[in-house]
Amino acid sequence: MLVAGVDDAGRGAVIGPLVIAGVLIREEDLQELKQLGVKDSKLLSPHRRETLEVDIRRIAVSWNLVKLSPREVDVVVNSGRKLHKLNYLEAQTMAKVIEALKPDKVYVDASDVVEERFKHHIQECMSLKVDIVSEHKADRNYVVVGAASILAKVARDAEIAELAKTLGYFGSGYPSDPRTMKFLKECCEKLEEYPDYVRKSWKPAKRVRDGRKSEQVRLM
Repeated sequence: MLVAGVDDAGRGAVIGPLVIAGVLIREEDLQELKQLGVKDSKLLSPHRRETLEVDIRRIAVSWNLVKLSPREVDVVVNSGRKLHKLNYLEAQTMAKVIEALKPDKVYVDASDVVEERFKHHIQECMSLKVDIVSEHKADRNYVVVGAASILAKVARDAEIAELAKTLGYFGSGYPSDPRTMKFLKECCEKLEEYPDYVRKSWKPAKRVRDGRKSEQVRLM
């Protein structure tokens, strides 16, 4: 039996891509992942994630990665209907990943607050019939989803590291990071509009931009 796990990295980030990864594993190899210490990527150090990524790729039958640019995210957030925004974009992308892997059963980390609705959104986008388990915290509850979370996180971290080579250190790319928010403010001071690596539709980015415009008006 072939089992897949699918998870994302960078969903809440204001800078950089949203990465969705899927890993296909033989059921009998799941125990090896556990023994190696594969788990939710958020519980691992960057070095440990990179080490485990090599092991996961070695054990996996196959894997699939999709990187959604900030622009792709912005288009959906700005134009989509309420239930057809980011959650639906993730469901569509996960469906593509699952169809590429062709598992017998797949576990996905549900992005929607309603787990079953997220499952149905994925099924709507698929022609392949697969047994789908959609749960919150699946990356902690199923080792195969933990494996997918590691691949997604390592891929996103690599993208952020490449950006930092050009831009300098700007933090993690998440709104909760003060260095990232400082960087956004600096962008607004230097540029007319945010560059393409920023998710312009994100509320934290809008607040920084609008605050800068208000300050400029006040000083005129």
